[in-house]
Amino acid sequence: MCEYTIYVPYKGKKYQTKVIANKNQSEEEIYQIAKEQVLKQWAN
Repeated sequence: MCEYTIYVPYKGKKYQTKVIANKNQSEEEIYQIAKEQVLKQWAN
């Protein structure tokens, strides 16, 4: 497992989130996890 720090743009701002993922996951999968985390937190 690795920890990644990802910046996700959402509504004109950049949000930083950390993702813990397997080493063999693709960049797209890791970015998708980060995007889901940001949406879950800020979509209210």
